[in-house]
Amino acid sequence: MRSEPIFALIDCNAFYASCERVFRPDLAKTPIVVLSNNDGCVIARSYDAKPFVKMGEPYFQAREKLRRHGVVAFSSNYALYGDMSERVMTLIESMVPATEVYSIDECFAELTGMAQDLTLFGHRLRLRIAQCTGIPVGVGIARTKTLAKLANHTAKRLQRHTGGVVDITDPVKRDWVLRNTAVKEVWGIGRKMTAHLEGMGIRTAMDLARADAWTLRQRFNVVVEKTARELAGTPCLELDDVDPPKQEICSSRMFGMRLSELAPIKQAVATYVGRAAEKLRAQGSVCKRMRVSIRTGMFNPNEVHHAQGAWVELPYPTCDTLLLTRLATDAVERIFRPGLRYSKAEVLLMDLRQPGDFSGDLFAPRQSVARDRLMEVMDSINERWGRGTVRAASVPAAPDWGMKREMMSQSYTTRIDQLWTVRG
Repeated sequence: MRSEPIFALIDCNAFYASCERVFRPDLAKTPIVVLSNNDGCVIARSYDAKPFVKMGEPYFQAREKLRRHGVVAFSSNYALYGDMSERVMTLIESMVPATEVYSIDECFAELTGMAQDLTLFGHRLRLRIAQCTGIPVGVGIARTKTLAKLANHTAKRLQRHTGGVVDITDPVKRDWVLRNTAVKEVWGIGRKMTAHLEGMGIRTAMDLARADAWTLRQRFNVVVEKTARELAGTPCLELDDVDPPKQEICSSRMFGMRLSELAPIKQAVATYVGRAAEKLRAQGSVCKRMRVSIRTGMFNPNEVHHAQGAWVELPYPTCDTLLLTRLATDAVERIFRPGLRYSKAEVLLMDLRQPGDFSGDLFAPRQSVARDRLMEVMDSINERWGRGTVRAASVPAAPDWGMKREMMSQSYTTRIDQLWTVRG
């Protein structure tokens, strides 16, 4: 007889801020915020920083307030966060039968058939992650993925009482959580949907679980129906072992300063092409179309506003950084307008497929084996020695137009010259 499925959701607490604290133990009791690209706005907050600043608040407006309350701000350090995430996920994978990485700081795990106390296992998992990475996590355990999300939310909301682990596989505990959770906290129920559901008298997760699923499907969609069934204990969502290949890959950044000359804009586009092509090869795909766009700042009333893009039809399906770079920079020349102050560029790779899936002309050109091998060697060198070790000649090592990161921490885990040092 097949065991009923059991899922866990492991979610890192205030992940970006927690990563910064791992290597700054002196900030263990200091509120922390992390800023977006170019130190624009607040994108992450430690729990003790939430009373002082809103998510998305522009840093230039909040700077004095943060200083007054002793909140420390960091520029985003995505290399550090990505590496710490991989360490956490690897630990989880070593302790459970199967996982699905949901985001950089969340992971679903399947616990079906595990012959042990699941609450104790959740605490053991938390302890192992904290000991090996320094990252605090919450663990929610339930019969469905939606309920596991809800259990995780409860584990964090009632941290002092739960110790960061909540198991609601028992129907009595599940019903208590459902009754005491607002419907807006349910996974996948956004602000607009909350308003619609509350208009129907559905105000708690329990109300949604008891609602007629077929009526919800007719009035809204199948997603809301599945959510209600999952809350009632019927599994509708399985664990996804492998993420499907992306259908589009975008690399887009704001410049660290306004650019009025063509040369640095071409350098920026070449840099973004290189990053997009790395992602393309990482999922084993090739692309047939590309869109390159540049734009000025759009919010200053004293500046001319302009945005333009160009489509590029590639000669053959490719993942060749050098070919993509040459065609993308040629496209920039066509859309650049002198006298404007540009603030952002974007490269979008489209029509992505696996090699061999394109049914083109038998005699049409195709990417050479030698170029495939060159890309493999470049990726292996960059993986071992760091991104940008080998790059297109048009990509500078330290561009003047690069993102502004005046408060970025060191890359403690990904750069040998920035390893953590302890002085006696």
